[in-house]
Amino acid sequence: MSDLNQLSFEAAYAELDAIIQQLESGELPLDESVTLFERGRTLADHCQTLLDNAELRVKAIDGDV
Repeated sequence: MSDLNQLSFEAAYAELDAIIQQLESGELPLDESVTLFERGRTLADHCQTLLDNAELRVKAIDGDV
């Protein structure tokens, strides 16, 4: 698991997608599922932050800010 600040949107999203697939398989022990869920939640928040920042940059370029 990488440091979130080092992850690009694409890398974080790919890791999140892999976690979702693992959780949906239903084959993991409960403790591991909870740990993966926590990591997934953190990745989702990171992705949202990156998207929000990108949106602000685009708005600034367009002069909407």
